[in-house]
Amino acid sequence: MFGVFLDIIFRSLKLDKSLYTDNKNFGEASIYFSGLIMILDGVAGAVAANSIVKTSIGISGLTAIFTWLVWSIFIYVIGVKLFPDKETKVPFKKILIGVGYAHAPGLIRFFAVTPEIVIPVIFLTQFWIFASLILSTKHILGLKSNFKSFGIVFLSFLIIAFLSVSFVMGRMDAIPINTIT
Repeated sequence: MFGVFLDIIFRSLKLDKSLYTDNKNFGEASIYFSGLIMILDGVAGAVAANSIVKTSIGISGLTAIFTWLVWSIFIYVIGVKLFPDKETKVPFKKILIGVGYAHAPGLIRFFAVTPEIVIPVIFLTQFWIFASLILSTKHILGLKSNFKSFGIVFLSFLIIAFLSVSFVMGRMDAIPINTIT
């Protein structure tokens, strides 16, 4: 079982398209594997960030699960409901698993232990995750075009970024600021 889990991680790191086309990778344990990848991705991000600013590992793990669900929902709605190809009939669970698998490059953040390499490693892994998401979206949805897959992932990213910025800006009004007069 652990060997299968490691195989999924390494195939995701290699951007192996057969990870997303082979139905045996979407069996019973796959949802747990992808969830574990997401939790470890969040923990790895917290470990890397802790060399610069203190971050809660537990909160990062929970945030990763929330992020997993949000990415999956947007990719499902945009790719399956709004802009499907003719033969796109994919259950949400398969997209959820694919998004989890695509976040395996984030595990490399465990190795970003010095402040000098944290930012480059985070940027590298984010682009790697983005590439993996494009690959998984293309093959899970059965899309013919890399451009359409990129568009679905990029549009999902823009919506998530907009909602995140809106949330943060909305919370800024709630932060008490002491001004000395």
